[in-house]
Amino acid sequence: MTRKSIHAWATAALLLTAPTAFAQKTYLHCGQLLDVRSGKLRSQQTIVVEKDRIVAVQSGYTAASGPQDKVVNLTNRTVMPGLIDCHVHVEGETSKDNFVKDLTQNPADVAYEAIAHVNKTLMAGFTTVRDLGGSGVNVSLRNAINRGQVVGPRIITAGKAISGTGGHMDPTNGYRLNLMGVPGPADGIINGPDQGRQAVREQYKRGADLIKIASTGGVLSVAKDGSAPQMTEAEIRAVVETARDLGLAVACHAHGAEGMKRAVRAGVTSIEHGTLMDDETMKLMKKMGTWYVPTITAGKSVADSAAKNPNYYPPLVTPKALAIGPKLQGTFGRAYKAGVKIAFGTDAAVFRHGANALEFGYMTEAGMPAAEAIRSATLSAAELLGRSSDLGTLEAGKFADIVAVDGNPLQDISAMMRPVFVMKAGVTYRQD
Repeated sequence: MTRKSIHAWATAALLLTAPTAFAQKTYLHCGQLLDVRSGKLRSQQTIVVEKDRIVAVQSGYTAASGPQDKVVNLTNRTVMPGLIDCHVHVEGETSKDNFVKDLTQNPADVAYEAIAHVNKTLMAGFTTVRDLGGSGVNVSLRNAINRGQVVGPRIITAGKAISGTGGHMDPTNGYRLNLMGVPGPADGIINGPDQGRQAVREQYKRGADLIKIASTGGVLSVAKDGSAPQMTEAEIRAVVETARDLGLAVACHAHGAEGMKRAVRAGVTSIEHGTLMDDETMKLMKKMGTWYVPTITAGKSVADSAAKNPNYYPPLVTPKALAIGPKLQGTFGRAYKAGVKIAFGTDAAVFRHGANALEFGYMTEAGMPAAEAIRSATLSAAELLGRSSDLGTLEAGKFADIVAVDGNPLQDISAMMRPVFVMKAGVTYRQD
């Protein structure tokens, strides 16, 4: 083949595999449009999209105004803003051999698997995700998506998460002694406030969008305790102050109440999981304005996997999964009734990517109305991310992140599991 014919062939291949590109304007005729601010459906609406933004939302079905304009028929669908999952891990996914993978996979292996994970997530209607810790591949994946090289949701990533030696994020937990070494701030492991500051600056330098810490033990780390405090309040405060100076929010993994209280007093932006949250913690979170990201699906998933197959996880993990996992939904219900601010998050990777919308069903089972559950994944999630000017609602000036589902989710929340149309920043990626 000549160089010219190779170029023509490659161009044609790209056109065949690329998502639908920008039209002059796109008119989406919406049978029902969910106003997430009011929680009510508006019938027969038109969303007008130009390039990557919404330029108008109009009553009735507006006709296209130019020969290059495109009309999308969603007249028998429910349309809403693109969904936001505030707690995922794009690099991995649950499997019986996950611990072995840590020792056998190269970064390129992790990256190729992650590409499949983010594609599933986008096709499930989640146009933005907050990735809360991985190896650093997450930063490169975010950049590749932003450049248009990979199809996936908009990623806001913490890079490597931070904890103390032997803590939930220590990458050498469970290794034999001669492999453990002494991980330090560059590896996300700190001992003392000064190392906390260094660890934050390391992640900032590497391109993190926010900081993730673990103030208590966790379920899936190969360590004995899943809920005891693992960072001092001084360490957490040093992390938060340094992150704030650099314009970064701090998300905090925590299961036990004491570790949560230290983190909330120190000024973290959000508590993730919060399994053993007590009434005092809830009052403190309301006082400090701290967000709660519950991840109920993860709790149910780990408990289910451990119960069905006692050998699915390493021996130190199984009892924690059985003890902590089932409690998340009840804690969420109490926190919601207490008035704690809640943003949607699932911990996808602990269960399969693309099934993120299961969380809506668990939230409504615990007492949150469907409209509020969807608001937690749109308006509220955008506020937690500090992206309310661009994301979270279907309004002029916002990114054209638009999802349509089959059915009325206010009457049947399982409709959230049936996306039929996905647009991110004006580009259509799914249209069943």
